Amino acid sequence: MPGFDLVSRPWLPAQLSDGTAAKLSLNEVFTRAADIRRLVGDLPTQEFALMRLLLAILHDAVDGPEDIDAWQELSESPQPLAAVGPYLDRHRERFDLLHPAQPFMQVAGLRTQKDEVASLNRLVADVPNGDPFFTMRQPGVETLSFAEAARWLVHAHAFDTSGIKSGAVGDPRVKGGKGYPQGVGWAGNLGGVFAEGDSLQQTLLLNLVASDASGFTVDKDDRPAWRRDQCGPHMQDDLTSRPTGPRDLYTWQSRRIRLHHDDRAVHGVVLCYGDPLPVHNSHQREPMSGWRRSIPQEKKLKEPRVYMPRGHDPARSAWRSLDALLTSRTEEQTTQGTEPARYLRAGVLKWIAELTHERLLPRDLLIRPRLIGAVYGTQQSVIDEVVDDSIALSVVLLHERDPKHAQAAISAVEDSTKAVRALGDLAADLARTAGRPTEAPSDTARDLGFGLLDGPYRKWIVTLDGSHDPLAARTAWQRTTYRIIRNAASDLLAADADATGWLDSAKSERVFHARLSKALPLRHHTPPDAATPGEQAHPIKETVR
Repeated sequence: MPGFDLVSRPWLPAQLSDGTAAKLSLNEVFTRAADIRRLVGDLPTQEFALMRLLLAILHDAVDGPEDIDAWQELSESPQPLAAVGPYLDRHRERFDLLHPAQPFMQVAGLRTQKDEVASLNRLVADVPNGDPFFTMRQPGVETLSFAEAARWLVHAHAFDTSGIKSGAVGDPRVKGGKGYPQGVGWAGNLGGVFAEGDSLQQTLLLNLVASDASGFTVDKDDRPAWRRDQCGPHMQDDLTSRPTGPRDLYTWQSRRIRLHHDDRAVHGVVLCYGDPLPVHNSHQREPMSGWRRSIPQEKKLKEPRVYMPRGHDPARSAWRSLDALLTSRTEEQTTQGTEPARYLRAGVLKWIAELTHERLLPRDLLIRPRLIGAVYGTQQSVIDEVVDDSIALSVVLLHERDPKHAQAAISAVEDSTKAVRALGDLAADLARTAGRPTEAPSDTARDLGFGLLDGPYRKWIVTLDGSHDPLAARTAWQRTTYRIIRNAASDLLAADADATGWLDSAKSERVFHARLSKALPLRHHTPPDAATPGEQAHPIKETVR
């Protein structure tokens, strides 16, 4: 049976810098990384899983980087990814998707007691379980090309659902031929975060966290899956001493999988549980997620400090969750006292802050933190939603030792929230006066308010590049917010007047203006710099495309 060599065969969809699309091999992705804009997965979660695969390869190819000096030397070299080509050649055999004994990220000979082979719907995450509407694969997946199967294989290890699965012969955990719930794939637990640059090469370097980075722990023997013994159907024997670091985590074998194929395509799969991994307190090993302190888990586990991944809320845009990306005032205050921090931001962003502090990145460099994650439902047995959002911002906002710009950005989000709340309260007051239920009008008005502020905030935040006074920038944002929310309120009042008359809404209007003025007190402030950032006449720096 012919093989499918992922090193030389095209299987990774990419968007090139000129906007065109291409399907590339692993070798081509690293060779052409400076001319590639980004990978393009079948789902955003697939892009996240593939990005982690590329990072694991790069970490292993350069054996580190060990420290910030090694990272600087690598980033300043003419060909920073040059070590990857020879590395892939050395390990080419383990990157064969169809290898008879060591297939890539699979278990050769994996089988169930009855030799059942499941539909590829088990592997492909964009096929709704029991609901084939709004999918191009109706009613299911009959075959996959080898390239597409390889992408979904990587995705399954990262984001596969929980629930009852096939029981593999040779796995002592199997009962009655079934594998009972063990949780989702490792990345499915995370509120995934990575920093996106102008090119794939810049993206890989920005997220290549050094082994000695602050708050990060990497063992000397950290290795990816293809440099470990081939998995069998049972759990691996050395899990008590793992994960060893990012190379191990980025390629964690959370499932045991075998693709069934002929010489043309994949037509079935055996998918079983693999290596479990406790979620709590993995923040020193896992840099691509934010973390939150969990007091209930501290009581349950009887540990003094427990951090869990901080997932993404599908109802909140990235800019409204900015405190999860930047150093918040709450985090600074609690870390200086006896209480542990309530939240920890993602290690990749702390690493970029360290690079900025050491002046290895220009303070006005624009990056785009990408927020990607899966939201599971029904006992984690299905994926309900996929979160994918981003926001362009200057790296100066990540600077831990100079937090005033980050505080201005976070405070501006709080200003926006208060102003939108005033708009929602106005809608509720108008509904109450008319004798209607208040909840739906209030929610609709708040959604409208945040929607109207979304684009302007994203344009405003790129002006926080360290070249202007952050107080002046926040003042400009409060003025912008006041104008937008006041205009939205005028529309609500006009619509209400048509239905009930102006006199009924006059009191509600007075109360609204008082609330809005209280929410945005800086709008009357006169900034010392006439060229206030964020005003309409202020030029907007070109953001990361």
